[in-house]
Amino acid sequence: MSKATLPEGPLALIHGDDDFAVSRRARQINQGWCEAMGGEDHEIVEAAAANAGEAVRALGRLREALETLPFFGTGKVVWFKDCNFLGDDRTAKATDVSTGLADLAALLKTFEWNGVQLLISAGKCDKRKTFYKTVSKAGHAEAFEALSVDDRDWQVKAEQVVNARFKALKKQTDYGAVSELVQMVGPDSAALINECNKVATYVGDDPKVTTAAVRAIVIEGKHAKAFALGDALGDRNLQTVLQRLDEELWAAKTDKKRSVIGLVAGLVSKTRAMLMARSLIDAGLLKPARAFPQFKPQIDLLPVDLFPGDRRISPLGLHPYVLFNATRQAANYTRTELVHALEALMHCNRRLVSSSLDDTLVLQKTLISIVAKPA
Repeated sequence: MSKATLPEGPLALIHGDDDFAVSRRARQINQGWCEAMGGEDHEIVEAAAANAGEAVRALGRLREALETLPFFGTGKVVWFKDCNFLGDDRTAKATDVSTGLADLAALLKTFEWNGVQLLISAGKCDKRKTFYKTVSKAGHAEAFEALSVDDRDWQVKAEQVVNARFKALKKQTDYGAVSELVQMVGPDSAALINECNKVATYVGDDPKVTTAAVRAIVIEGKHAKAFALGDALGDRNLQTVLQRLDEELWAAKTDKKRSVIGLVAGLVSKTRAMLMARSLIDAGLLKPARAFPQFKPQIDLLPVDLFPGDRRISPLGLHPYVLFNATRQAANYTRTELVHALEALMHCNRRLVSSSLDDTLVLQKTLISIVAKPA
């Protein structure tokens, strides 16, 4: 392991709500420090606590580990592992825990680090607290935030995770394969890396990872399933639309959180996004792009004064990646076809609410009328 990847000082805090990334980075630092230090006196103090009492005992074991001299005199690395009481939860707010952390912060300010290195791995930290401020000032802190669908750039960050993993696996990829994997898995770093490993195993000695290989081996996550029907509609693929529709209707029967009306609402949103994208393309304000990084600058250049202030009815209110996909898929329809699609979906919604017709039949007929190309 290159020493350049390791913190230079004797104190490091690795934290964040991306448990997988925090754990991986902490293991990397612990291994590198132990190899550089040598000796056999290194300690791991388990810091995951179910209550305040366990947290206080963990802090006590940490102080003991720091103050115990290495038996062989070569130095020691102490890893305070998986600490879960540095945030703002009930355990962290307990008086005994707050006092214990304050005492530890005071110790770290004056601690003689000769031959000792402390690594702390933790979940989400409250940066307003004295302990965090002390550690981040006296040592090295790295934060790993979990990918979230609420982050407007989560796809870009997820693609960076996938590209880095394939590079580590010595596999070559193109944007299509990376984007496909991200869309199938969703905002989950651990799942993304796991699927990268699977794809690398699947292609074997072949140095290239293709979109076909991704589709053959990657398991769709909840994120992909949630948008699968809308994407099939956007791709204007009738066979896939009907297949996805059957899957969604079955899911609606077994999951109380899903409903047929909600399914139609999602299709309306998808169609509205494509209609906005189609209008922007026809007006020369947007051009379809193969990759999101090449498309996003176009959004930044859109003249704000041309659109309604209400973001609910403005293309500027769409998630950038949603608009990217909509721009790509809008090429499969004319503006008139998309207007008719919206009308068909609204009529479908009324029939589902007011008639006794079979839901499957109504939806199938509506989607066929939208997706089927004129003779």
